[in-house]
Amino acid sequence: MIEDKKLYLFEKAAVPKAVASMAIPTMLSSLVMVIYNLADTYFVGMLNQPVENAAVTLSAPVLLAFNAINNLFGIGTSSMMSRALGRKEYDTVRRASAFGFYCTVFLSFSFSMIYLAAKNPLLSLLGTDAETLASTAEYMKWTVACGAMPSILNVVMAYMVRSEGSTVHASIGTMSGCILNIVLDPIFILPQGLGMGAAGAGFATFLSNCAACLYFFGLLFVRRGKTYVCVDIRQFRMTKDIVKEICGVGIPASIQNLLNVVGMTVLNNFTSSYGSAAVAAMGIAQKIDMVPMYIALGVSQGIMPLVSYNYASDNRRRMKQTVVFSAKITVGALGLIALCFYAGAEFFVGMFIQNGEIIGYGTRFLRGLCLALPFLNMDFLAVGVFQAVGMGKKAFAFAILRKIIMEIPAIYLLNRLLPLYGMAYAQFVTEVILAAAAVITLRRMFREK
Repeated sequence: MIEDKKLYLFEKAAVPKAVASMAIPTMLSSLVMVIYNLADTYFVGMLNQPVENAAVTLSAPVLLAFNAINNLFGIGTSSMMSRALGRKEYDTVRRASAFGFYCTVFLSFSFSMIYLAAKNPLLSLLGTDAETLASTAEYMKWTVACGAMPSILNVVMAYMVRSEGSTVHASIGTMSGCILNIVLDPIFILPQGLGMGAAGAGFATFLSNCAACLYFFGLLFVRRGKTYVCVDIRQFRMTKDIVKEICGVGIPASIQNLLNVVGMTVLNNFTSSYGSAAVAAMGIAQKIDMVPMYIALGVSQGIMPLVSYNYASDNRRRMKQTVVFSAKITVGALGLIALCFYAGAEFFVGMFIQNGEIIGYGTRFLRGLCLALPFLNMDFLAVGVFQAVGMGKKAFAFAILRKIIMEIPAIYLLNRLLPLYGMAYAQFVTEVILAAAAVITLRRMFREK
């Protein structure tokens, strides 16, 4: 069923063309996703109320935790699907997608139930206080209690659609929800609209993710008979091979994301001791820094089907060319963006809030964060390759190195050496070392048969 033009893209198209065809739509959808996150920050920032901005920032670790399920069944399932396509095992592709879909539905629903059962201690763990508790709880009512399933499901379905080469459709699905979110934000957040503040941002996000899910369901209905992505409950199989293949890649990717949540929670808790203005500033700086970060992430995820397919079909030369070309393009681009952010940090932070204290904090935070960007790109590419070829343990080892061994201790030490501002440089220190490890590991891998 897979179209000849997709097979040509996987097997014979010039590497720059193949990378562009797979990575650009994914990168654009990633950028739109981060832009809609920035839209929440921008429109909430227009209220000029640090407490409302702090609510969005303090909620971020829980929303980031959604990616644990995204990675488990998005990366894990799509990696298995692309490798099965490379081996021409089409029944396996269908069964893998059905397994990933129904497991996502179950776990995302469970996520919401666990949040509701443990809401109060969780909000305290996130760093809320008497000043920020109410706004944070209202924001999370819509994004977590009601919104976990549509938020997670639309991302997993995009991964599965992308795994067979339909990157444009995957991007349209995620981008449609993001664009709708940007349109709805001012209506729900600002006093000129419904005046719901941070809660309005959460409600807009919930509605937008529901719309994205509807797009993917409509796509699968229209393309029935032409796609291997399957949501037929009759194709669901809890077989040893499917569980092992998906979880072997997905669980390390999921744990990697949970470690990111731990790192962000640690950072927010350290920052919260300096007041709500510092928390709001760190949140704004992080979201600005996410724009180029998502470019790197979009490229690494976009080329995963190419890497998986050519690895499974034993075309290692083409796999290597794909990774090397992607690295050359993105490292240079992110280096230029880092220079722009460093030089114009005050301007970029000032775009999101008109508060001198927050702008002052945010300027110094952004200058520290952006230095990591070119190095972080190599880390993302290496982890993406490991996930694509089924080497979940190597991806997991990089996650442990990044958060547990290096970044979290660096946050603590740098905060002691340079209170508050030192924390922003923890990622830079970490990613320089990890970039070197990524290059060495990939070179050894490419030398193997």
